[in-house]
This record gives sequence, C-alpha cells and structure tokens, in this order.
Amino acid sequence: MNYRHGYHAGNFADVVKHAVLTRILVYLKRKDKPFRVIDTHAGAGLYDLSSEAAQKTGEWRSGIVKVLEADLAEPAKSLLAPYLEAVAALNPAEPLRFYPGSPEITRHLLRARDRLTAIELQPQEAFALKTRFDGDYQVRVLELDGWLALGAHVPPKEKRGLVLVDPPFEREGEFDRIVDGLVKAHRRWPGGIYAFWYPIKDHAAVARFRDRLRNAGIARILDVSLSVRGPSPEPRLDGSGLVVVNPPFLLEEEMQTILPTLAVLLAEDDTASWRIEHLAGEDAAQTD
Repeated sequence: MNYRHGYHAGNFADVVKHAVLTRILVYLKRKDKPFRVIDTHAGAGLYDLSSEAAQKTGEWRSGIVKVLEADLAEPAKSLLAPYLEAVAALNPAEPLRFYPGSPEITRHLLRARDRLTAIELQPQEAFALKTRFDGDYQVRVLELDGWLALGAHVPPKEKRGLVLVDPPFEREGEFDRIVDGLVKAHRRWPGGIYAFWYPIKDHAAVARFRDRLRNAGIARILDVSLSVRGPSPEPRLDGSGLVVVNPPFLLEEEMQTILPTLAVLLAEDDTASWRIEHLAGEDAAQTD
C-alpha cells in the first residue's frame, strides 16, 4: 500500500475520530480495573506537520487548527479537553508542529495498569511506531496485518477495552471487510468495545455498509458521523464516521454536544451536517 497518513494528519476526519476515541478512553478509566486498547491500523503514531507531506496538503489547517483556535463553550470545551490536551502535550511551544495519531493519544491517556497493542503492516510506519514506543512496557508494537487482530488478538487478557480499526480504504471491499471482521471478533469477544472508522466518499457504499451492519445480528451499534459538505459531484472525502459497538452509555449524549460544535468549526459550507444513529439496539436517530 502507498498510503501515508502524514499527508492527512490532523484533518477534519482525524478530529472527529480522535474526539470519539478520547471519550471512550475516559469512560474506560471510570473503573479501576485495567483495560487494553488494540489499534489495528496504528500508523506511525506521531506526525510532523512541518514535513513535506503535511505541508503539501495542509489539511490540518482546516482541521485541528480550527479547533485549537476556537473559543469553545461549555460543555463541549470540557468534553474535548482530553483530546486537545494530548495535542498540547506534544507542542509546549507555539506554533503547532506535531500531531498525535491514535496510538499516541491512547498512550497519553493510559493509566499505569492499562495496555496498548499497536499494530501496523506498512514497514516504515511500523518502524516509526516501534522507535516511538521503544522501552515502553505498556505498549506492544506488532508489524502485521491489522485485520488478523480481529481473530488472533481478541479477547485480551484484561477482558475490558477497545478495538480501534482505522483502515486506509485503498483496497476494494473495505466496507465488507469491516462487517465481516466485526462479526468474527464479536463472536470471540462480545463484551468488548469496537470502533470502526469509515470515509464518507462513496455515499451509496456507505448506505449499503450501514444496512449490512443493521442486519449483522449484533445487539448494540451506534453510528456517529460528520460531513463538512454535502455530497460532491465527483468522489471526494465529504465526511467520515465511526461505528461503535457496545458504546459507552454516555457516548451518544456527549456526541450530541461535540458533533454540532465540530460541524460549525469544520464546515466548508452551509451544507455541513452531523449524524447519530442507532443501527442496532435503540430505535432512535438524530441528525442535523
């Protein structure tokens, strides 16, 4: 694969994904028992926004920068604080230079008794990840196909935690792989929390994906998404979402605050929208 997240680090999709990730981690920390996060497509872990790749696209300027520069009102300010603190921890001086990937954000929020398994197939990204976490006893880095983790690495010994799946969507059939992988993993670990990121680019494919999830036979599935514009005439990343299985009981309520705030900040025009829908579990949906 030729995908490099360095071109897209800190963009609007990262903001939404990492806002959801941090709220799930905060929830897991409410109990004293340890938990494990399994990040199946972990990437390099840390991204330099002054790099040629990041400067070439500049996507972070219309993503994380807009959030950092905003005068956030409560309660959105408090809900986004763990995420923004993880970003600030890497940037003690101005201007913003480094953006944390999901492994770095997760590591920032772990307690001493919690663990992270970070999986990455691409050799250069995996090497960067191993270098970043070298000697960290709380983090295990594996260079392998993250899809295999949905069979071989669940359930973790902690029996609590999150499986984060953030594939690059460079291959045909990634939506089907998500559903098939989820069903497989859920059979092995029905009590785990799963979060699957997806792009909103091919709108018909997204609709089919949501339909498959509704019929997957899994009891609790929450779908949260944000689009920075309406459907584009040509294929383009109009938005992104996360499907969360066994969502924390406060997540929907928190997203009802966070998503409208981010939609205003990240919108490209007045057709931006957000969506919260129970694909399984509760017969309710909220969109705007």
